[in-house]
Amino acid sequence: MTTMGIDAAQLSDDDLVRELRQLHLTRSDTFFHGSDDALSTHTARTSELEAEYLRRNPDREVDPLRLREGARQRS
Repeated sequence: MTTMGIDAAQLSDDDLVRELRQLHLTRSDTFFHGSDDALSTHTARTSELEAEYLRRNPDREVDPLRLREGARQRS
């Protein structure tokens, strides 16, 4: 079994955000240049951490410009 780091539920809020930021920084490089296994692991870990973040922050601030209505207003 491949280990992907500490269980997301066990991370502190600060560590969770730090891990997410790092994964998002390395996504393009992993996508374009990583092996199939590396990409699969990266995707699974990102999904795990994002799901945990959303579980902890169901009422997170959403930028209105990131919604469909906001995108229409920009056009």
